[in-house]
Amino acid sequence: MEINELFEKKLLRKISRDLEKVKTSLKISASKLEEAKRLFSSEFYGNALLNIYTSMFHASRAILYNEGIQEKSHYGVYVYLKEKFSDKIPKELLNSFNYFREERHEFLYGFEEDPSRKEVEESILDSEEFLEITRRILKDV
Repeated sequence: MEINELFEKKLLRKISRDLEKVKTSLKISASKLEEAKRLFSSEFYGNALLNIYTSMFHASRAILYNEGIQEKSHYGVYVYLKEKFSDKIPKELLNSFNYFREERHEFLYGFEEDPSRKEVEESILDSEEFLEITRRILKDV
């Protein structure tokens, strides 16, 4: 699916740029990342991965709010970032974001086992980098 189709299906829509939502989404992103680290330390790997994805999702939303875009689809957020920000966000991190989106869905609704310690440890590093890049993109906000 492409961005135009997402707008046609109202999975993404134009709104006024909302700097308050940008700031709030960044705060939530940082908070969820810290929560993921605490869950990881307590060996709650599945819940840590959910918080890692949530952190990356809220960082992504901050970018969209800054662009004047409201999402109605997690997949739509990924497509938008991939098409509009692949010059600023490394492909590997965009792929991680999409992978965590799918894993979150499987963990919540499927029969997926908890991820491994190593997988979550690497995911935390991805999420930290994703948030840092997001902050650089939004440095003037």
